[in-house]
Amino acid sequence: MIDDFLNYLRYERRASEQTIVTYEEALRSFKTYYEGKEEGITWQTADSDLIRDWMESLMEDGCNAWTINKKLSALHSFYRFALMRGLVEHDPAHAVSGPKKDKALPYFVKEGDMDKLLDGPEWDMTSYKDVLARTIILLFYEAGLRRAELVGLDDKDVDLPARQLKVTGKRNKQRVVPFGEELETELRRYKSLRDEQECCTSGGAFFQDEKGRRVTDSKVYRIVRENLSKVTSMAKRSPHVLRHSFATAMLNNGAGLESIQKLLGHESLNTTEIYTHVTFEQLKRVYQDAHPRA
Repeated sequence: MIDDFLNYLRYERRASEQTIVTYEEALRSFKTYYEGKEEGITWQTADSDLIRDWMESLMEDGCNAWTINKKLSALHSFYRFALMRGLVEHDPAHAVSGPKKDKALPYFVKEGDMDKLLDGPEWDMTSYKDVLARTIILLFYEAGLRRAELVGLDDKDVDLPARQLKVTGKRNKQRVVPFGEELETELRRYKSLRDEQECCTSGGAFFQDEKGRRVTDSKVYRIVRENLSKVTSMAKRSPHVLRHSFATAMLNNGAGLESIQKLLGHESLNTTEIYTHVTFEQLKRVYQDAHPRA
């Protein structure tokens, strides 16, 4: 049955050799498992509980969720094929779902490092280039915007007297994000300097480059990466890291999860909950460093 299925993949589905090898390994792994479990078990008599037991044994052997889901996918495909060809009477795999993949913890910059970057003496506050860069970084860190949201800001979206931004997020959903006195001061400074530039115009894009064009995604990425490199050696030094840094700082300083969800524009609280794992990891490190018997 395995050979028939592999021939089907190779000649009818035109699957890659790598896929065929991966699927064969998964199917032979399950076959070896059920043959060692109990005499008389076959592909036809295997049930969903047996498949779950097999997955559990894979976990105990150190396989991660991604690997197990890949093997289960092979089993799903195999049983669909066998059912279609009349080789089995039922499909025990269709009722089995794989383990949830672990979410990678987001990278974030420590509060002290952000203070060092933003308050450092190297900024030339008479230079349009420096003021633009610092304002962009400060806005990411103090408002938690996505890169596309920042790039898309127009003058009409930035209400300085009310200290709030009208942000257009994913699927054109809009939200209002408040900000503080420091950011208001820096946004006013930037806007004033921008309007003094001959090439820049008011009433359109809020953030404009030295030629008066709306800043691009790539330019914003370069600004953030180059400046974060001054205070961190993390592999990821992107605008999204500043969004993570905003959320983590808010949570560490007492903000509720639902409030952070609204500020970030997350549809589901589950998406926001990853930041609780970040702060808990911090807590564990503090405990390990501080407790004498840890």
